[in-house]
Amino acid sequence: MNFYPSSPGISKLPNDWQRNHFPPPTSPGYPIHPHQLHPNLHQHYQTHYPSPPSLQPHVLAQGSPVSIPAQPMTQHWQQQLLKCEIIRGSRSPHHRAKSNALAARAITKSAIPITNPNALKSPERDPTSSPSPESSSNHPSSTVAPVTKAPRPTSAAPPSHVWTSLDMGGINIKNLPSSSGLFSFDFLVTLYLNHNTLASVPPEISKLRHLELLDLSGNVLETLPPELGMLTNLKELYLFDNRITSLPSELGTLHQLQTLGIEGNPLDAHTKSLVQKEGTHALIAHLRDTCPPLADPPARPWHQFADPDLSAETISVLCYNILCERYATERLYGYTPQWALSWEYRKELILSDLQGYGADFLCLQEVDVAQYEDYFTKNLAESGYTGVYWPKGRAKNLNETDRRQVDGCATFYKSDKFTLIESHVMEFATVAMQRSDFKKTEDMFNRVLGKDQIATICLFENKLTGTRLIVGNCHIHWDPAYSDVKLVQVALMIEEIEKVADSFAKFPPRRLDDDSMVDEDEEHEYEQPSSRKRLKSPIYTDGTKIPLIIAGDFNSQPESSVCDFLTNGTLRHDHEDFKGHLYGKYTSEGLRHRLGLKSAYSMVGVQGINPPPPMSTSVMRVNGSGNGAQVNGMNGHSTSTTNGNGTSGTKFSSSPSTSSSSTNGFTSGNELLKMTNYTPSFRGVLDYIWYSTANLGVNTVLGNIDQKYLDKVVGFPNAHYPSDHICIMSEFRIKPPREAPARPPPPTFNSHSSSS
Repeated sequence: MNFYPSSPGISKLPNDWQRNHFPPPTSPGYPIHPHQLHPNLHQHYQTHYPSPPSLQPHVLAQGSPVSIPAQPMTQHWQQQLLKCEIIRGSRSPHHRAKSNALAARAITKSAIPITNPNALKSPERDPTSSPSPESSSNHPSSTVAPVTKAPRPTSAAPPSHVWTSLDMGGINIKNLPSSSGLFSFDFLVTLYLNHNTLASVPPEISKLRHLELLDLSGNVLETLPPELGMLTNLKELYLFDNRITSLPSELGTLHQLQTLGIEGNPLDAHTKSLVQKEGTHALIAHLRDTCPPLADPPARPWHQFADPDLSAETISVLCYNILCERYATERLYGYTPQWALSWEYRKELILSDLQGYGADFLCLQEVDVAQYEDYFTKNLAESGYTGVYWPKGRAKNLNETDRRQVDGCATFYKSDKFTLIESHVMEFATVAMQRSDFKKTEDMFNRVLGKDQIATICLFENKLTGTRLIVGNCHIHWDPAYSDVKLVQVALMIEEIEKVADSFAKFPPRRLDDDSMVDEDEEHEYEQPSSRKRLKSPIYTDGTKIPLIIAGDFNSQPESSVCDFLTNGTLRHDHEDFKGHLYGKYTSEGLRHRLGLKSAYSMVGVQGINPPPPMSTSVMRVNGSGNGAQVNGMNGHSTSTTNGNGTSGTKFSSSPSTSSSSTNGFTSGNELLKMTNYTPSFRGVLDYIWYSTANLGVNTVLGNIDQKYLDKVVGFPNAHYPSDHICIMSEFRIKPPREAPARPPPPTFNSHSSSS
């Protein structure tokens, strides 16, 4: 078993007899002869394989000895045969490792390049910046981007090692056990197992998630494990000269695959014809779209943080980035079947979730104008919702047709329970332009003012109790190279919320004996333990006394500076995420707020399992989308968390705890959820529901997706989850306003003192 520092592609060794060859066309993924202008001459060993055909054009057009197509050979098939012949010439033990060693020796290392010492050095590239304009242009979400040659900044890079390639070819390996240490080398990018006598490949091959080239040619394989479909980084998969009769449809998720080598296998005529005529991409698309969906996943569990208080007033909030129709393209989500990626399919699952969970407030992102007006407003009205919506700022400068394709933020609320008092929209670029302390520099225009993300702020009042509530809904910029922009956008939003809250607190309280806003049927409906009338409407002395919810796609992980600022209320002025740019008081004095915020899913101060067990039992039943619909409902109307089977969700209790978790490749920090965004290149928490701890407490939250299900899925959206994000939801109890403690009575003294 040999390994070497880097993969040279496929090269040749000198031989005893020579033939002339034309240079083969290069592969988009891997060069065949990277160290020389023309291929070296190679040697054919006496084996059971037929001698490869000459590469002269008049002979090449006749096809290989194994396959002779009836029509002129396409470019796809010519390249297939070229690679097949080259790989057939690499039967000797550790052929690639030896070739690489020879190539490395031929490089003259003593040469000193002559450079101009006075030449200006080009600025160092930001390691977190986007690789190309193509990967970031008009891109809405946080992690998925077009498949490009340059790596995505959010892609999970393999661990840094001296070597990333392993050559185990031609050494007569007969069996590869599931317990093999090979599968612990999850840093491998290239793996050669060619020309052995392997009859099977274990499913554990799926652990090598960073593989880009896998060569299984020249074995005796009859089948392939479906788990190969989990290797979504694969660009070259060579299966030449095996006994494979069919390909598992799970290979359809290999959306980056450029070459699938199938020559020399007794495959069915349709599969072979598809590769011959249209190439690897056509075959992968066919497998992807015909692959049967997985079984419905178990329902997501509810996690209880506090014992239900039937006398407490409660509210429930759901947050969901639904993935706008315009952004759900095959270029971005090549691993998703076309039928599952279509809006007609996805919108039904999204609506089913929104109606099934029945939250008081729905905070949605990436909702375009057309779908809000034509679909969601109409269908959610049937469930008692009224909506507030604003598209992104660019919609103002477009014609009506283009305007309807612009996405924005939508907030729906139960109109029979709450009255909308005011609503505000924040266009971050507009607010930043109006600030006198923001200098209008080139960085300001290129970084902040060129982004059109928005936030909405809605002021509500409970029709029955008079309790006021502020609900913010936002979608923060996605690119990780713009951490400074994320901070500026969040800071601007927090400042605006503080101003609006202080103004809202000055509104006079509504008279609770004014029943004009609640009819008899509604009032009867509200006569429940969780919504009893107060004797008087609450009075708010300042904005911090009003319950506050801020939900949205923050495109920031739990350990980010954005979450640090929201949780702790301060951020130093010279924080590295400002990247040295100047943003007025933000970078001269730092960031601060007085809202006392905390994530609803935060595990800090909660005693229990962290993270929760992936197979937690549930009080949910699976609906058509597989995401779950509530059984008992929210708002504290159920007296037990036990379902019909006698099982219940996970329960936590308050206790100091500061542990964090990062398991199964997920980055969740102190969050209960392992991820809210799930794609091949990124899996982590990006969506949050923040709440004011002074006047709100968490009762329950919607838990994680079943881990065994996730182990079989390369990414969302898919047949069960219609967006690359998952919805998050929490129920809160409203804490009554704290009254000032009564002053103790003045001390009394006796008029006379006792004598000793």
